[in-house]
Amino acid sequence: MKYSNTVKDGILVFSLKGKIMGGPESSAFHEELRKSIAGGQRKVVLDLGEVEWMNSSGLGLLISALTTVRNASAEMKLARATEKISSLLVITKLNSVFESYPTIEAAVGSFA
Repeated sequence: MKYSNTVKDGILVFSLKGKIMGGPESSAFHEELRKSIAGGQRKVVLDLGEVEWMNSSGLGLLISALTTVRNASAEMKLARATEKISSLLVITKLNSVFESYPTIEAAVGSFA
């Protein structure tokens, strides 16, 4: 897994790429997310448009990120989940936990 981040309209956008299955990259991502939240960022979008595959550890990463964000009274939304990832969220019923949008712009615009 690789990731990068940008700020769009004041909202932090993490773009995740490749296969999400835990490991050191996941820990680095989570640490960067924690630092951003500690630094005052309260709105986060995870762009899943280039995620090829995700296992249970990858789902754990999403849940852990959401927990970190919510514990800081912040918000996190998903954007551009591929058909594969969307069906995984449906199968695991996590689609009822995460707000998901078809584009980054829609996710960014959804914050009140």
